[in-house]
Amino acid sequence: MNQQGKTLKTGATPLRSAAAGLDRSALDRHVLLMHQIMLSDRRRMDIYAQALAAAIAPGDVVVDVGAGTLALSLLALEAGAGHVYAIEADAHLAALAYEIAADNKLTDRVTVLCGDARAVDLPSAADVIVSEMMGNLGPEEEMAEVLCLVADRCLKPGGRMVPARLVTALQAINLNGEGWGVWSETVGGYSLRSVQDHAPQGGQFHFFNNAPELLSQPLPVADSTLGRTGEMPKGRHRLEITEDGLLQAVAVHFTAHFVDGLTLSNFPSYPGSNWAVWIWPLRHTQVRSGDVLHVDIHPPADVRLASDWSLGCQIERSSRRR
Repeated sequence: MNQQGKTLKTGATPLRSAAAGLDRSALDRHVLLMHQIMLSDRRRMDIYAQALAAAIAPGDVVVDVGAGTLALSLLALEAGAGHVYAIEADAHLAALAYEIAADNKLTDRVTVLCGDARAVDLPSAADVIVSEMMGNLGPEEEMAEVLCLVADRCLKPGGRMVPARLVTALQAINLNGEGWGVWSETVGGYSLRSVQDHAPQGGQFHFFNNAPELLSQPLPVADSTLGRTGEMPKGRHRLEITEDGLLQAVAVHFTAHFVDGLTLSNFPSYPGSNWAVWIWPLRHTQVRSGDVLHVDIHPPADVRLASDWSLGCQIERSSRRR
């Protein structure tokens, strides 16, 4: 039932047995490896555990959107949830989620629903919605748009969202000798900079071992209040250079805001992070404070393909340099 009391056709089917779609030969090993990496991200898991403990009151009904292998559902139960509706669109993964619930004798407290969360109908409205659908840029998995629709159908007035807000930002950086930044380095005293003239233009995914040099402040380009607004980065933005240095790339990164000031960001990187940072490489260029980098964001037709996003960048020199 949604907040207006309308009865809507369900877009998800409750699983009643482990045999309801679980075909071990059909389980994509890459999907399982992805979940393995996410579960190994200790910071991610710890922050979600803290946020759910703060958001859930004993006996609350919780909806887990994109439940996967039930990690967040199990954390919700640990935090005191009375019942969790775990929604997963992938039929094979949903069947595996049911088997996890059955193996832990939790099928009376966890209902696994297989289908589209945007069209789900629940027997009772939820107190809390939890989801982890942040991509490397932040919004490309359409987390904000999906959660707006789920909240409209399933969340009680005054219900809580975990996380509550998702912000994507641009930042001008020097890569500190890593990744694309190596093309300003030397080997045996000889330059490799000519590679920059021939490397194909395109986004890169980078895990930082060393902190990059920050040449600008982060510039928010999408700011969504989850469950209420959905925003996708696009259009032209004015990124002011605040530090003199060698500009090598624009990083696009996200910050998820939880309860009580908890935040989770993929920038610059942290040990064990399952998120890379999305990098748009530029020809290495000396910049000074006061210069402006004009950035045009071009989402692809399928915004979920993070590899296909692109930026158009142009430097405007400060008047004091002319």
